[in-house]
Amino acid sequence: MEFIDIKAQYNALKQEIDAEIASVLSQGHFIMGAQVSAFEEAFSAYIGGREIVSCGNGTDALYLASLACGIGHGDAVFVPDMTFIASVEPACALGATPVFCDIDPETLNISPDALESRIEQIRKSGVLKPKAIIAVDFLGNPCDYDALQAIAKHYGLLLIEDTAQSIGASYKHKKCGAFGDIATTSFFPTKPLGCYGDGGAVMTDDPKMAKMLRSLRSHGKGADKYDNVRIGVNSRLDTLQAAVLNVKLKHLDAEIEMRDHISARYRTAFEGRYRLQRILPETVSAFAQYVLIASDRTERDTAMDALKASGIPSIIYYPKCLHQQAVFRNHPFSGDAYPHSENYANRSFALPFSPYLPESAQAKIIECLSDI
Repeated sequence: MEFIDIKAQYNALKQEIDAEIASVLSQGHFIMGAQVSAFEEAFSAYIGGREIVSCGNGTDALYLASLACGIGHGDAVFVPDMTFIASVEPACALGATPVFCDIDPETLNISPDALESRIEQIRKSGVLKPKAIIAVDFLGNPCDYDALQAIAKHYGLLLIEDTAQSIGASYKHKKCGAFGDIATTSFFPTKPLGCYGDGGAVMTDDPKMAKMLRSLRSHGKGADKYDNVRIGVNSRLDTLQAAVLNVKLKHLDAEIEMRDHISARYRTAFEGRYRLQRILPETVSAFAQYVLIASDRTERDTAMDALKASGIPSIIYYPKCLHQQAVFRNHPFSGDAYPHSENYANRSFALPFSPYLPESAQAKIIECLSDI
């Protein structure tokens, strides 16, 4: 059994994907070919009309967004303590200091209360300048954007939306990627909208910002590639990946419905036995992963051992909080308390999950855990 069955998705979309790839190969325009601009236009329409600037990967998308927003030395960037390190790497690379915030124990996203407490702490210390909030839609579950937007507005902070796991999800009937001052995403193959390599994108409502981002992704170019008006990077979505994404985007909403159907079956089977991630009202999760939270580490290990014995893979997303990473050992806030992040890291495990997971596989997973 595959944990995330990318091959099953390819087999379902094979004819369309093969035709798009063949078209790119016959045209021979592998960098910034017509399929890239076509994808940016289609993705813009899907998100709700924002300017789309594609790039090489999701980490680069965050780097480009941070660079364009002027994040740098002396700035405090507020991030959830439970996320992948890519959410904070760009800010660190630009000299900013990440300020970790505990997560909400139910939604598993950044806690608005913890965030506001951290902002007040930084303001009173006077050592760093509060600059931006990075809102991560953890496991594909949209954040409480009403609360985060209100906090950002109150303190005059940028709101950067990290939708690496949540493209296809929505909050109050608005697609993820449409919130905040700027948004970023990843098209890593296992994401809800994934290509067959690396890819990413930045989303903004500001045409001037989009123009700057297009310059930054291509060595800071001006009128042409030999006219360099700023220091940028080399980070472009290649044409083959755009071709794959053009196909997959057409099927994304149908696949989100398939994910929702499987998640509902899991919820019926496991609610009351394990703690499940809470999805806010009027919110649709992309369910990039489906996670169960055991009562303690022993119960988690027992469940994962039983799954393994039945030939069912399971994974821990993620075994360490950011404040526990070796790279942040000497971080000024690494010694603070993050009880909900640590509880998640110690007790959670993820089940096989993808839109094309067969019903027989779903039944086997449910039966295995029910027999413990």
